[in-house]
Amino acid sequence: MFGDMAGMMGKLKEAQQKVEETKARLNHVLIDEKSSNGKVQVTVTANREIKAIQIDESLLNDAEELEDYLIMTLNKAIQRASEINEQELALAAKSGMPNIPGMDLFK
Repeated sequence: MFGDMAGMMGKLKEAQQKVEETKARLNHVLIDEKSSNGKVQVTVTANREIKAIQIDESLLNDAEELEDYLIMTLNKAIQRASEINEQELALAAKSGMPNIPGMDLFK
């Protein structure tokens, strides 16, 4: 029994390491998102870190319009990044998990 337990603990440690490696890799996965009119573009990592914001000069005269486009575009980019992040981390965790009967954590 203890041999199986040691093997499971090793598998869990491997799963944790894969998750950490995936988190590091996701820092380099970039998501670009543009506003509907193309005047605002943002770039975020799959770990939801903002890397760049580009704003068309025509928006600099209307703070309210600029804020609206920034909020909408950033929210779309963060949503896409979150989806990628969750999928990748779930795959990394699942691939390293030991098969424990009755514990179907990742269906």
